[in-house]
Amino acid sequence: MADRLAPVSDNQPDAAPAATAPTGPRPRLLLVDGHSMAFRAFFALPVDKFSTVNGEPTNAVYGFTSMLANLLRDESPTHVAVAFDAGRSTFRTEQYAEYKGTRDATPEPFRGQVALIRKVLAAMRIAVLEKPNIEADDILATLSVQAQAAGMDVLISSGDRDMFQLVNDQVTILYPVRGVSDLWRMTPEAVTERYGVGPERYSDLAALVGESSDNLPGIPGVGPKTAAKWITTYGGLEGVVAHVDRITGKAGEALRANLDQVLLNRRLNRLLTDVELPLTPADLTVQPWDREEMLTVFDALEFRVLRERMFAMVAAEASPPEPVEAGELTLVTPAEGTLGDWLRERAGRRLALDVRGKGTPVGADAWSVAVVDDGGEATVVDLAEVSPADEKALAEWLADPAAAKTVHGAKAAGHALAGRGLLLAGVTFDVELAAYLCEPDRRAYDLAELTFSYLRRELTADAGSGAQGALDLELDGSDDARRAAVRAAAVADLTDVLSSELGKRGAARLLTEVELPLVDVLGRLERTGIAADREHLVELERYFDGIVTSEAADAYAAIGREVNLGSPKQLQEVLFDQLGMPKTKKIKSGWTTDAAALTDLYARTEHPFLQHLLAHRDAIRLRQTVEGLLRSVADDGRIHTTFMQTIAATGRLSSTDPNLQNIPIRTEDGRRIRRAFVVGPGYETLLTADYSQIEMRIMAHLSGDEGLIEAFRSGEDLHRYVGSRVFGVATEDVTSEMRSKIKAMSYGLAYGLSSFGLSKQLDIAVGEAAGLMEDYFGRFGGVRDYLTGVVDEARATGYTATILGRRRYLPDLTSDNRQRRDTAERMALNAPIQGSAADLIKVAMLGVDRELTTRGLGSRLLLQVHDELVLEVAPGERAEVEALVREQMGSAGGDLSVPLDVSVGTGSSWHEAGH
Repeated sequence: MADRLAPVSDNQPDAAPAATAPTGPRPRLLLVDGHSMAFRAFFALPVDKFSTVNGEPTNAVYGFTSMLANLLRDESPTHVAVAFDAGRSTFRTEQYAEYKGTRDATPEPFRGQVALIRKVLAAMRIAVLEKPNIEADDILATLSVQAQAAGMDVLISSGDRDMFQLVNDQVTILYPVRGVSDLWRMTPEAVTERYGVGPERYSDLAALVGESSDNLPGIPGVGPKTAAKWITTYGGLEGVVAHVDRITGKAGEALRANLDQVLLNRRLNRLLTDVELPLTPADLTVQPWDREEMLTVFDALEFRVLRERMFAMVAAEASPPEPVEAGELTLVTPAEGTLGDWLRERAGRRLALDVRGKGTPVGADAWSVAVVDDGGEATVVDLAEVSPADEKALAEWLADPAAAKTVHGAKAAGHALAGRGLLLAGVTFDVELAAYLCEPDRRAYDLAELTFSYLRRELTADAGSGAQGALDLELDGSDDARRAAVRAAAVADLTDVLSSELGKRGAARLLTEVELPLVDVLGRLERTGIAADREHLVELERYFDGIVTSEAADAYAAIGREVNLGSPKQLQEVLFDQLGMPKTKKIKSGWTTDAAALTDLYARTEHPFLQHLLAHRDAIRLRQTVEGLLRSVADDGRIHTTFMQTIAATGRLSSTDPNLQNIPIRTEDGRRIRRAFVVGPGYETLLTADYSQIEMRIMAHLSGDEGLIEAFRSGEDLHRYVGSRVFGVATEDVTSEMRSKIKAMSYGLAYGLSSFGLSKQLDIAVGEAAGLMEDYFGRFGGVRDYLTGVVDEARATGYTATILGRRRYLPDLTSDNRQRRDTAERMALNAPIQGSAADLIKVAMLGVDRELTTRGLGSRLLLQVHDELVLEVAPGERAEVEALVREQMGSAGGDLSVPLDVSVGTGSSWHEAGH
């Protein structure tokens, strides 16, 4: 295979067969790295917001399709193709077994989504190519060279930096840098500027510095700048090798010690340009979409908004709603030193802004700020080149709480600006949060999606593209400036539209009094983080790794052979063929082997193989949790999670990067992990506070059931009190089994639990479960009437509401589809209770944060996980902080008919502070 890795002279297309370039406008070929785009979409969009009613994950499919639609719209290619990897085994892994060996196993929710993407591509009539033993990169490289020889311009969308070696005057790489919407256009100039060498030498550079994503190690201590200097000095890697003895210092010693690895890197990273393919660029002409098939596929995926958006790109069967017309937008550049004057002239007016940058708690950085006024005049500030006077004026305006601003994603914008030492205050409207309050079940809230959905226009800075509703800019400006100005103008227009929508939905106060104030609180929590005991985490990783190994060995011993415990196909063969176990639910790939099915199967068979398999899975999950925590420990020794306000439709906050809500609370393994979260230097202790039985207290208030209200007012154990009424015995005679049944049923009713579900949960007959529920409702009729009434009311109004008025719209309550209707009914039962609990903990957070600040205390909030707050207490403040936490959490419910009970604990770790 060595001859196949020989260099292509100066990255020119003359290695391909000669072809006659066509006359007239140059055709444009768009090539897409399928797996690269699909994985980026998977990690950019939350899995729990993108799944069908049957639970099939679709986030990668949605993101991939959305990004592809944007590319087709913005780039207007005449030809298009998508290439996929045929498998992990390639000619490169044959030469170097460790190639890409450090990549994580494919996430379970991602499996199957590539097949769905292929269905979408088939409906769009877009060619798909793959070849065994060959990577998608090599297919794209081959098509690129052939297309250049045929006189085409080439655009390649890929997140693989190896593709930069293909860049030239005819080939541009569209490299994604954030989510599925922001792309860098890597031209020859862009590659040279970023890496110090031209595209024709990029593979030389990568050979010297290595590529972590491919598990190709570079020369220790040698970075891109040093490597670029060597390449420039000696005329490429060949020259560096020829003069290796002339390179002095530790870097030279490291080069000579690792020269074999460098040469191997060079062989492996060079792309093939002569792969035999069934199609040529001429065969890849853009075809009309199969509209009927697209309707079928998109309906099955439940992509209603995306389907509407894509059909609006072509002649639709029905005219779309009237767009919100975009006004004229003027891009101006105030003279140096006069930005402050421009801003002061607009004092008292609401200005919209767009912040471009990296908006994460750690490593945040802002690159530009675009500001547009209500008259359509915009200016864009490049933060890398702004003058000191203008930067000072911008900083003062951004930090001025009296200067009203509207933005999309205020928390991320605040983080990005904080990375530049800039404070963001005075945000009076956040279109992302407003859209979430209007449509809490929406899948995505990125600005482009909202602009299309609410304004009926595409978000583009290309005034001549013909895109619906595109804005006209009077001054050219750079592409980045134009794009930023258009985004800011979209924020302004969305503010007007969504303000009206919030009013219609009664959600304006939720935005201004809860969600927006919470942005600042959550931003501080994220930047502060929580201290972590790294050594303890390392020990835990070894501990869970040992359990994984031992449980696997015990599982093998139970069946007399080794199998891949992560392979559904092999598990099906063991369980249903070898062991002859009862069949589980039928799915496309056979009989399901998911956790719920295997847990049920173990309860029925008690087979040791299943016991060890389930323990093995649990240990893997816990080990992955610990590994994720270890990777998340920042340089300051703290873990900085990100809190998401727009994920859960009920209003609950979500935690990600890392997810601190998936750490078990009541298990010993969960307690082991919580011991890794510790009090930081300079602080006395951690304090945790959570609500006791918050869902049941809200149930009592919403239902108005006197018996349940009295249960809480009595101060007795809730489940023993209720159990005594249901079973007709004295409180002291309620057994542990009785209490467990009542507890399961009480909480289950709040989540739409049926008698069948209760029977499964308690392992009792359905008739016994139905009788238990009947006895319960006989004693607590107010609960029965509430549960029936909340569904009927939601069916009539179309939505449910929390105590604070947070609505969740449920159109499927009137669906003809039984499964959809049942799912909506369970949501109608759950949303007011869980949503009210989410509202109360948010109100409590705001109160606690306000009191800490007002009293000038040094203690601070660190986390909110489920119904629990975690604080770091400064020396000498423990008693005062505990008192104010109890006060603010206890009063968050306002005039609830039952008291809110708050449990508080302190300790040196999260576990020790538990209660």
